[in-house]
Amino acid sequence: MAARKLLQPILIGGLIAGVLDITYAFVFSYIRSGRNPAFVLQSVASGALGRGAYEGGAKTAALGLGFHFVIALAAAAVFVLASRALPFLITQPVISGIAYGLCVYAVMYCVVLRVSAIRATTWPWSLPKSVLIGGLLIHMFGIGLPIALVNRYYSK
Repeated sequence: MAARKLLQPILIGGLIAGVLDITYAFVFSYIRSGRNPAFVLQSVASGALGRGAYEGGAKTAALGLGFHFVIALAAAAVFVLASRALPFLITQPVISGIAYGLCVYAVMYCVVLRVSAIRATTWPWSLPKSVLIGGLLIHMFGIGLPIALVNRYYSK
């Protein structure tokens, strides 16, 4: 029973956050530069495979989708596990979820992308304003907040 109380919010929160985030990425990328969803997914895969991911067609796009959801589920797992030690994360899901989304953004852009095969060298605050603001908003309201709200629902 205890494992189920942890697994449900991780899976449901992670899947909701993953769907919202990738949908945002598809729409934003298409509007901003006409890129199709396969390109977006290959860019996720390029974090592990490098530039060769763009040559892999549907296989690397599918791998990118898998990586994307692993990351979303990991973000949900960290929050859910942390909430068991920090009850504030459960009792104040809106504040903690929005703050957590900002933390996820910082980790992704300041750590993960820098150590990935992409080796990003641009700091997030030097990105174009539309990229920075959109990225912050989707992380706060499309990742952190849904994870926190789902976690609260399953913590009752």
